[in-house]
Amino acid sequence: MATPDFIRAVRATAGHQLLFLPGVSAVVFDDEGRVLLVRRADTGKWSIIGGIPEPGEQPAVTAVREVYEETAVECVVERVVLVETLPTVTYANGDQCQYMDTCFRCRAVGGEARVNDEESLEVGWFPLDALPPLRESERFRIKQALTDGPTWFSTMPD
Repeated sequence: MATPDFIRAVRATAGHQLLFLPGVSAVVFDDEGRVLLVRRADTGKWSIIGGIPEPGEQPAVTAVREVYEETAVECVVERVVLVETLPTVTYANGDQCQYMDTCFRCRAVGGEARVNDEESLEVGWFPLDALPPLRESERFRIKQALTDGPTWFSTMPD
């Protein structure tokens, strides 16, 4: 995910120290039940769509914005899938971040899936029985998005 300007400003004085940041992810389904995935430019791996809210931006608005920015797909948010603090990430430049992720189930309502920014190498719709390799946490988000159960959240200490 591209680093927002407000994070760059914080990093100018905070250096590489750990920042605890909001994050948003989106599991987007089309009318055929396929899930929208991107192959990230920074890792070369397939992923669900995600990003960081701008100051004052509502998380659901962030999900819709990030999906469009990365894939040119227009979507609507249907519900919260899960809320979870993710493991600390150390980036190649030494910056450390930990994200509090709010994951949304979304439904595509328009647009044609394509690479729409520099963050993605590929964009595609995948049937659930033919997903590319994904991290277990992303498979879990997809699984939870398919259920009609309550929002999932961890009650386990880190």
